Amino acid sequence: MGSIIPHFLFGNTYSIIIQRGNKMKKSIFVITLLISLMPLLGLLTGCGQVPLTGRKQMIIVSDADMLALGDQQYKEILSKSQINQDQNKYQMVVRVGNRITGAVDSFLKQNGLSDYTAGYKWEFNLIQDDNTVNAFCLPGGKIAVYSGIIPVAKNDTGLAVVMSHEIAHALAKHGAERLSQVLLVQYGGASLSDALKQQPAETQKYMMLAFGIGTNVGVLLPYNRLQEKEADRIGLAIMARAGYDPHEALSFWERMEKLESGAPPEFLSTHPATTERIKEIQAEIPEAMKYYKQVK
Repeated sequence: MGSIIPHFLFGNTYSIIIQRGNKMKKSIFVITLLISLMPLLGLLTGCGQVPLTGRKQMIIVSDADMLALGDQQYKEILSKSQINQDQNKYQMVVRVGNRITGAVDSFLKQNGLSDYTAGYKWEFNLIQDDNTVNAFCLPGGKIAVYSGIIPVAKNDTGLAVVMSHEIAHALAKHGAERLSQVLLVQYGGASLSDALKQQPAETQKYMMLAFGIGTNVGVLLPYNRLQEKEADRIGLAIMARAGYDPHEALSFWERMEKLESGAPPEFLSTHPATTERIKEIQAEIPEAMKYYKQVK
């Protein structure tokens, strides 16, 4: 028989998870529990702060470890993927990526926050997979866009919505936050190196899940709602500072939402395009427009 484990889910709601011995289900359960408790953990052990939003974070993983892990996972993903050879689409990714990351670096430098991207080496790749409507950014600035999202983005500004949002996850250190929670709850606050020595296979699995990557490379696990909303807000500011109209985010997410009528693309499993979310983005646009008007 499987064990019955009570846990908190988003505030005061209780839920029961029945586990039947499957280790992968157990891993996903633990990550789900951790990201659900993130607001509480952040209040108890705040030792970092997200740029722009000012939210306190609990992070016990070093930047050096995160950079190394990001580079390792990126190489693994690329080694198992086909790189798109369409130069027009690839140059579009590079063009938008350079413009956005340039705006990020400039903003951080002007606000004395350059340490947030210290050690970053921005890299862009377009992975050939028309059936995958997705993109990601790993710590260290390692970015990949799947060819399936290009038709939905439609143009540079639409792609800027996607890339800015993914870069915002890395900039806000959401991966480090999730991994820190794993180390705190699962290993009693042990260091990453100690956890790897004690349980190498299990820790490696948790690391991948903390990055949003499942046991099969390229299968992404959703960030929690708090992190998604934060990435939306930061992403809008990033694209606006890069000179892209943040209003395009509404059109992009409306296009994504229409795809839900059929088989939902992978991007919607990790970034739910709900009507409520679109309303929240609309409420954040006036703040982003301040940055847009500065560059215009």
